[in-house]
This record gives sequence, structure tokens and C-alpha cells, in this order.
Amino acid sequence: MFTIPTIDMGRTGQNIMKLRVQNGYTVKDLQNVFGFATPQAIYKWQHGTAMPTIDNLVVLAALFQVHMDEILVINTGLQIKLGA
Repeated sequence: MFTIPTIDMGRTGQNIMKLRVQNGYTVKDLQNVFGFATPQAIYKWQHGTAMPTIDNLVVLAALFQVHMDEILVINTGLQIKLGA
């Protein structure tokens, strides 16, 4: 059996918000770092309705001085049988 991991978007969003606040960044600060015209993407990340792209996760990890796996919350869920 193989367990397929999934990203818990809600808890990952909470993590992003917690790390942002702990590091003293505002949503506007992140908006400026990423060059977004509006803050909507950051709010979507924080609410768990969207995920940052891999390259944006790399930037978040650098800003927050953590590894990417400290931002993402992984669930182990569905188990499948591999092979014959």
C-alpha cells in the first residue's frame, strides 16, 4: 500500500498568516515583494482557497527564514495498492 499525501490548504493558509505576522510583515509588504497589483492572491493563500506557486513558496520560505516544508501542512490520506 502507498499513502498519497495531500496539502491541507486551510492549515497551510493559517501557517502563512502566522509566519507573516511573526515576521512582522503586512499583507501589503508581501504584495510589494511579489509585485502583485492587488493583495487578493495573498488573502487567498491565507484563507486556503489558493496555494502559492512553487516559486512563490521559495520566496515565502526565504522571507520567513524557514524551509518550505515548514510552510506546507501535509495530510497523509488516501491509500492505494501499487503493482499487481
